[in-house]
Amino acid sequence: TVHIQTLMWPGIQTISVMTIAFIYYVGVTGFGGVDVTTGVLIAFVGYANNFWNPVISIGNFYNQLITCSAYLERIFETLDVKPEITDAPDAVALLPVEGRVDFNDVVFRYEEDGRNILNLVDLHVKPGETVALVGPTGAGKTTIINLLSRFYDVSEGSVAIDGHDVRSVTLDSLRRQMGVMLQDTFIFSGNVRENIRYGKLDATDEEIVAAAKAVHAHDFIMDLPDGYDTVVEERGSTLSAGQRQLIAFARVLLADPRILILDEATSNIDTRTEEALQAGLNHLLKGRTSFIIAHRLSTIENADEICFIDHGQIVEQGNHAELLARHGAYYRLYESQYAMIKV
Repeated sequence: TVHIQTLMWPGIQTISVMTIAFIYYVGVTGFGGVDVTTGVLIAFVGYANNFWNPVISIGNFYNQLITCSAYLERIFETLDVKPEITDAPDAVALLPVEGRVDFNDVVFRYEEDGRNILNLVDLHVKPGETVALVGPTGAGKTTIINLLSRFYDVSEGSVAIDGHDVRSVTLDSLRRQMGVMLQDTFIFSGNVRENIRYGKLDATDEEIVAAAKAVHAHDFIMDLPDGYDTVVEERGSTLSAGQRQLIAFARVLLADPRILILDEATSNIDTRTEEALQAGLNHLLKGRTSFIIAHRLSTIENADEICFIDHGQIVEQGNHAELLARHGAYYRLYESQYAMIKV
């Protein structure tokens, strides 16, 4: 495609320029006994341009056609991909849950003969508890969350919600129970109200305002030029990082999930903005089973359980005070961050 596109337009343009140059040469020099007036020469050149302009347009159209064909090929390849994770033949709908989550000696590997990414992870979370997952990059924190959402299936062991193995329920009913916030919050092109309503498409305006107030987003929204009707660009380039996160908090709260997953949701926010977000985050976590992946330890000090993950295993588990008292891996990580802040 690129090869043809590179040759097509310059080729047609070169032929067009050479043709017009030849007309001028013949008209000016009288080559071949041609004797024309200046007006006839200019008119003939105009006719030549009128002939070549459509040819050039056809060449450009052909370029667009083969480029779009290449795009369509990739799109159809994607549409033809068969999902590896599907509903089991006897899968049932998962009814509204309390939020108890159990990882029972979970082993996970991406390939059958590959290395273990998670190795005998045993974690039991009560309804309404907040669990923080910390540890070095590549330790397996996000993999644990992906198994809970069933983006992958466990290799050994099981993941259960309220006693139901996630492999025995339908994907749609499972994921309707969950709210997910990632590091990169996506804001859609539209107004603020529509972006919050994305969490619950049939929500009323009153519910949207209530959700925004609960996560402390209402005040900044009302300061925008048109309030909730303020149009924002895709990815929220007209909003600050903190404002985008607050809108995302309101969106998740509106969906009212029983299980909440925050994957580095505050990593791109400065410390001053983080303080403003903390109140909204605390309201968001209230009464929900929550999993927080964070490298910034100040955001998870109040978690009910903190699990330090390393090499696919839970090497330490407890609350903030207990882990600091042990002077283990969590203590060393906390001290290193605290030292960096002081510097």
